[in-house]
Amino acid sequence: MTLSALWQPLSLGRLELPHRLALAPMTRNRADADGTPGDLMVEYYGQRAGLGLLITEGTQPSADG
Repeated sequence: MTLSALWQPLSLGRLELPHRLALAPMTRNRADADGTPGDLMVEYYGQRAGLGLLITEGTQPSADG
């Protein structure tokens, strides 16, 4: 694949993506202490919402999970 192909549209199931780039989830949890998404997560992903496909992080199932 050439570098320019990264910017070509892509159909992925029912998703129509504007290009072939995706933002992977962060490896650290930005949730509040009780596991709910906090203002920091809203700000972080809101800043990147225009990219296209965002694969967001989940909350932890347990404190050591």
